[in-house]
Parts: sequence; structure tokens; C-alpha cells
Amino acid sequence: MIPAHETFDGTWPFAPNYFDGNGFAMHYVDEGEGEPILMLHGEPTWGYLYRNFVGPLLPLGRIVIPDHMGFGKSETPQDREYSIRDHVDNLERLVVHLGLRNITLVAQDWGGPIGAMLSLRRPEFFARFCYMNTGVPARPPAGVPLVTDYPWFKWVHTDEAHATLSNLGATALSVLKRIGFERADIVNETWVRAYSAPFPTPADCKGAIAFPASIGSAAVTELMFEHIANVPAITALPAMYVHGEEDRAVPTAMAVGMFRSLWPNGPVTTLPGVGHFLQEDAPEAVTALIGQFIQMTRG
Repeated sequence: MIPAHETFDGTWPFAPNYFDGNGFAMHYVDEGEGEPILMLHGEPTWGYLYRNFVGPLLPLGRIVIPDHMGFGKSETPQDREYSIRDHVDNLERLVVHLGLRNITLVAQDWGGPIGAMLSLRRPEFFARFCYMNTGVPARPPAGVPLVTDYPWFKWVHTDEAHATLSNLGATALSVLKRIGFERADIVNETWVRAYSAPFPTPADCKGAIAFPASIGSAAVTELMFEHIANVPAITALPAMYVHGEEDRAVPTAMAVGMFRSLWPNGPVTTLPGVGHFLQEDAPEAVTALIGQFIQMTRG
């Protein structure tokens, strides 16, 4: 757990906030005013991933960036399962606590399924969706490569992967590169320290180990389709999708096809030379797309 007021040499200058209603200290950033823009990270990152999104999108609303349980400045309780249901429940209680409504969801990696599952459970919370390098609650198109075909999935089920993910304090950069991070030119000591800081011991890696183990699990599928009757309520809302084509965890054709099956008229942009962590690889392009989408769909 990163100390509350750590700014990583001013690159994460946002005031820390904590919610205790989930039985652990859940950290979140809460900046600005207006309709909320809720940004959700995935594996093995934390809110720091969105540091370059805050400035460009702050004029458009209230920026809320939680750290999932076991990541960033949130605690890593050792008595929790770290199931996807756990994370959805945690997020729902935080959203209710903050009174967020008319939410613009900005979600990548595991933030996508977590946010999507909450939107199916509570569609009345949401106004629009901005998905990036992730999956939405739909079946993949026939004949396209799947997550299970990609190198990340094959690797995470090895003993080497478990050892690596248990030592993220030293291996975070290599894991990001394995999944798809292309901007080596931005890496410096502060950057590495920020991504390594949540994981000083194997016990602190509990959440990061659990996410990959959930890929393709029946529990995730069951949760995804638990509120399938609410799909029309979310597909009636505007949605956009952006995908970095150098992703080595989520195949482009699969992710875009799943998105189009729910939002056939939703704008889709694929970015060549950009990896899974497009918040790092192309923040200017992605925030411009999101900002334009928010403005266009507010009427």
C-alpha cells in the first residue's frame, strides 16, 4: 500500500481520499465538479495509469479514479478472495457512497469487465461508456483469435508467471511490456518506482495474482451474464471503443467484434503501434477521442 501523500516527484499530485465501507481502506482520486467521469484501471496497474487523463478531461466533469482492492494506495487485505464479484461489489458501494450519477465510464483491461458488470447491475448510474483494450459483456465473433490464444494467457498459467507476479516490486515493468507497453522512452526511475510501489512483498501482490487467474473462468462468465436482462438498458446508452493494436493480451478483432455486437453504431478507433496500456502509449490521442465523444453525446 503506497503512503497516502506520495506524489512520485509531483507526477501524481492529487489529494488522497479513502472509503472504508468495503472493510478496507479503498483509495480514490476525486477532482473537479460536474458529471462524473469514472476511470477504472486493470492489471497490474493503479490510478497512476490515468495521470495524463486528468488535465485534459477535468474541464468536462468530476474525475473519480479508484484503486481496486490490492492496488495502488488501497489496502491489500489478506482475508479476501479478490474475485471479480468482490471488485464489482467494492465499486458499487463506492459509487453509492459518492452519489455518482450520469457516469461516463472510462475503463481498460479488468476495469472493463468490472465497470460493465456494474452497469448491468445498476444501469441507472450511467450515461455513456468509453472502453479501451478490454472486453464488454458479449460473446466473441466466430473465427477470431481469443484471449486464450494470446501469449499473455498462455504465460500466466505457468510457474514462472506466478513467481514473477509474486515479485512485482521488481518485475512490474517487464510484466507491463509482456502485456503490451510500447513507450520505452517515457520510462525513468520515478515511473518504475510508481508502478512498483504497491507491491513491496509477495503478500502485497495478492490482487495482482488473482486477476490473471480469473481469465476465462466460469465465475466471470456467470457474473457477466447475471443481469443479462439489463443489456438493452446499457446498449441504449452511447458507447465508444479504442484499441491499441500491439496488445498482447486482448486480440483486436475479438474486442472490437464484441463491442460492435452491442453498439453497432458506436465509434471504434484502433491505434497502430500502441499497446495494451494505451494510457501510457498514446494519452493525447485517447483523451482527445474521449473528450470529443463526451461533448458530442451530451447534446
